[in-house]
Amino acid sequence: MKRTAKAIWEGSGKTGAGSLSTQSGVFNNQPYSARTRFENEDGKAGTNPEELIAAAHAGCFTMALSFQLQNNGFTATKLITDSVLTASKDDIGWKVDKITLNLVANVPEISAEQFATLAGNAKKNCPISRLLNCEIELNAKLA
Repeated sequence: MKRTAKAIWEGSGKTGAGSLSTQSGVFNNQPYSARTRFENEDGKAGTNPEELIAAAHAGCFTMALSFQLQNNGFTATKLITDSVLTASKDDIGWKVDKITLNLVANVPEISAEQFATLAGNAKKNCPISRLLNCEIELNAKLA
């Protein structure tokens, strides 16, 4: 499997701007800049790499959990995962410190112990979790 994306940038790091596009077309010349990355906390002026990583992780983890559940005889009615990426600046520059996955799940007939085990497996083994070099915290609860 291969997936592609393209970044175009014009200008300096601080005052320049660019766009991001993806193979699927979901992102097509989506604007991004230092301002949208570091200054615009509401995120409405454009995207940024950290937001995209948070979205990718939420999606990957949630899908991985649905497969974990299926492989163990369960089907979720609904899985809702909020992903919170925390970054900080060190001597080298910015780095991702932690991603917190907040999951609320409705899974009929599963025990709390089975649910915790399967959610933990999904957190540990989804491809995006395996890619990341940061702390990953999971807060999972059954609705």
